[in-house]
Amino acid sequence: MTKSKFTFPVGYHKFHKDQLFNYQLNRWYSFGYIKLEDMKEVGQRVKNFEIWKTAMLEKAEKAESEQRLMQAAFFYRAAEFYTFQKDPDKELLYDKFIGLFYKAFRDDEIERFKVPYKETFMPAIKIPPVRDKKGTVVMHGGFDSFIEEFYSMMRYFSDHGYEVIAFEGPGQGGARKKYQLVLDHEWEKPARAVLDYFKLDDVTWLGISMGGWLCFRAAAFEPRIKRVMASSIAFDYSQFPNIAGQLMMRLFFKHLRNFTDKLTLKKMKKDGMHAWSIGNLMYISNKKTPMEAADVSFLMNEKNLHSDLVKQDVLILTGREDHLIPFKMHSKQVKALTHAKSVTARVFTEEEQAQNHCQIGNIGLALNVMLKWISDIS
Repeated sequence: MTKSKFTFPVGYHKFHKDQLFNYQLNRWYSFGYIKLEDMKEVGQRVKNFEIWKTAMLEKAEKAESEQRLMQAAFFYRAAEFYTFQKDPDKELLYDKFIGLFYKAFRDDEIERFKVPYKETFMPAIKIPPVRDKKGTVVMHGGFDSFIEEFYSMMRYFSDHGYEVIAFEGPGQGGARKKYQLVLDHEWEKPARAVLDYFKLDDVTWLGISMGGWLCFRAAAFEPRIKRVMASSIAFDYSQFPNIAGQLMMRLFFKHLRNFTDKLTLKKMKKDGMHAWSIGNLMYISNKKTPMEAADVSFLMNEKNLHSDLVKQDVLILTGREDHLIPFKMHSKQVKALTHAKSVTARVFTEEEQAQNHCQIGNIGLALNVMLKWISDIS
């Protein structure tokens, strides 16, 4: 067996007391790109978004000067992640990340593509299997990821005999930044374009984070997807945790839109996390107000998902303590897949260090589960 160039460390660490920073620090470490001691050092410094950016940039510049190009690339990506959309450095940091990433892995077999879509393009990359091809895995992220982030995961599947294709669809990464494609819940459209372009008719499809919703929508309308893996599904982005929340949503979103916009914008000025997340939603949906952006995200609901049309074999991977998606969404999604060929639901726990969103803390375990599942049903 070919030895992988990536090691997925086990352990979800307390790099920072605030989960919004701590999760991201664990994210880059867990993917195998940045060292533990570097994340500890940054975590001790960070007190706000400005210091986050400064600390990550200092690490990036030092790594780049020392020709540690992979680490430099992901420090720039980390800096970009919490840089607000209105900051002129946002796209510059993206370009720096992309440039260094492909320089760092220039000796690897990575093919880059521009998939034609709606008179423009979607970025895609493909890597071959290291030995006889067992099949094809197609993967994508969701709300805030770039395909290059998943390279270590792609390489894992490649090392085990799979051709791997990753793409960015409307609202994601370069598709939004370079080709102005905005978020569209009808994910079967970009899925169809990718399948047509690469001439695929029997694939395993992996959606990560918000991609967990998008992948089921694609599978519902695209029979060339034969197996579906969803990491951290949300099922319905219009659902609030309780009845009171649902009633408040109907009142504010249907009858008090201007007031809600003003209230949200005010909160964004005081709360950095709201400013970042809502600002990003407005950007990927290309909407000028929080309410308009929310309208787009709320199209990603139970009705529009069409879970009953999913007829493939399904694997759902859920963190028991996912801080971004309520755990109740897991069972709702499982129950909604009434016509799936098979449904395997895997919940990861704190004892496994994989209880978090997208199994950050033990990505290696999640990949092992996926690989075994593909092998078992194929």
